[in-house]
Amino acid sequence: MEIVFKILWTDFAINQLKDIFDYHLIKASPNIAQRLVQKIIDATIILENNPKSGRKEDLLADRHQEFRFVIVKNYKIIYWIDYDFNIVNIAIVFDTRQNPKKIRKVN
Repeated sequence: MEIVFKILWTDFAINQLKDIFDYHLIKASPNIAQRLVQKIIDATIILENNPKSGRKEDLLADRHQEFRFVIVKNYKIIYWIDYDFNIVNIAIVFDTRQNPKKIRKVN
């Protein structure tokens, strides 16, 4: 039997997703904002069946959890896997146009 992982978003990641929506709502259009956020969410749904599909995040290699990421447009969706409870925790939605070292500041 194939294990299906549950996707959980941290409050921090949810707030980042809201900020992304709000930014594109103002700078582009409601339609573009909605489509982008939906693409980000869709990319995480794929992790339900294949949580290791993302690459390891080298900038967070010193953390207790093994962080991985998938890319959607200019956004890096960073997550870690809890194998005890079959959960993929979405930790960060990071705009790759920023200094990459800012990723380390996230708890």
